[in-house]
Parts: sequence; structure tokens; C-alpha cells
Amino acid sequence: MKITLDADKCCAAGQCVLVAPEVFDQRDEDGIVVLLDAEPPADQHEAVREAAAICPAAVIEVHE
Repeated sequence: MKITLDADKCCAAGQCVLVAPEVFDQRDEDGIVVLLDAEPPADQHEAVREAAAICPAAVIEVHE
């Protein structure tokens, strides 16, 4: 799995961080998503898929 994201479209809702905190974080100054691991281990894949599905701005892309 590889993750890409379009931070320019991020609305800083933070849902990705709540679902997959090992993979996503938010910048302190504005809450915009930060990708911590572009190729997460298998045990994080389900959480990453969920984060992508619930992202209100649809900025997370999962490539499998």
C-alpha cells in the first residue's frame, strides 16, 4: 500500500488522525494533514482505508 494526499484541499477535520494516528497527523498551526508513513505496515491498512473513506475533503488516495 502507498498513500498520497492533496494537502491543499484538506479542510482540517482531523478524522484521519482519529482513525489512523500512526499514519496521519495534523500541523499545529492550521490542522492540515501531515502524512507520517506513506507506505504503512499491513496492520495499518484497514485504518488507512477507513480514513480515506471518511475524509470529508477526499484528500487521501490509497494505491494498492
